[in-house]
Amino acid sequence: MPQTVWFLTLPGVMALDVAGPAEAFTLADGNFTLRYIGPQENVLCSTGMTIGNIEPLPDTLPPESLLVVPGVYDSRSCYDTPQAKQARDWLQRQQAAIQAQTLMLVCVCSGALLAAQAGLLNGIQCTTHHDVLERMKATAPQAVIRENRVFVEDGSIWTSAGITAGIDLALHLITRLCGAQTALAVAREMVVWFRRSGDDPQLSPWLRYRNHLHPAIHRAQDAMMAHPEHSWSLGELAMRVHVSSRHLARLFRQHLGISVREYHEQLRVGIARQRQQQGEAAEKAALAAGFSSARQLRRARQRWDDQLTK
Repeated sequence: MPQTVWFLTLPGVMALDVAGPAEAFTLADGNFTLRYIGPQENVLCSTGMTIGNIEPLPDTLPPESLLVVPGVYDSRSCYDTPQAKQARDWLQRQQAAIQAQTLMLVCVCSGALLAAQAGLLNGIQCTTHHDVLERMKATAPQAVIRENRVFVEDGSIWTSAGITAGIDLALHLITRLCGAQTALAVAREMVVWFRRSGDDPQLSPWLRYRNHLHPAIHRAQDAMMAHPEHSWSLGELAMRVHVSSRHLARLFRQHLGISVREYHEQLRVGIARQRQQQGEAAEKAALAAGFSSARQLRRARQRWDDQLTK
């Protein structure tokens, strides 16, 4: 059954804070249902468009719901309104469900400031748009604010940096809830970078080498992505995508700048890292990604980490 994503929609809401995550969740193979709630039925957003048919704030939200709090274009004025006060009071009433982790709170950009004003971030690791950080610190001195982060997770509370970071966070949540394949498909459809963690955005082999248009390479990459644990030989992969081994090797060098083996290893490292971030032990994550041991995984990871720091 699809999970419901509720967008708390206030006057002055940032259009991309809503539309970016909403598009990502919509494209995730029917795994999510979207609802828009707020203190008033129609609001003017940051781009001057009117968002209508907003549902009234319900007393409670069903278990396993995701509550998204988008930011606003001017948090000083937009959060100093009767509608913002009503939203803060309503958020406070959801605190028990958030603490019990039956409700996931997802704050985009300055939406974290509204959550902080509602008292939801005390003792919580969190982040927000860099322009709002100082006011967040003043509003919630007990919050553990992380600067220069794409997004931060603490229990059932997620917070992200400015604007497009909401898409990164949505992709990560889709990965967590629906799997990497679904998130990859969404990222490719949206033509955005596929980030897997808030502090590790640069290590994403999924889309780093997918900005080409050659169908044979895409077929080869899809095959390796579907079965990263398989020991793909160049000949076997070339036969799968209907080109010669020599031609496939040349295509990878020409369009990606790396070999087939190097791409496959990066993919395996990325998958193992993701599985570890989801709680798997190093040995189990290494074997699932196709490495013979956690030691082999560490060596491969070190090779690519060294290359990135050169």
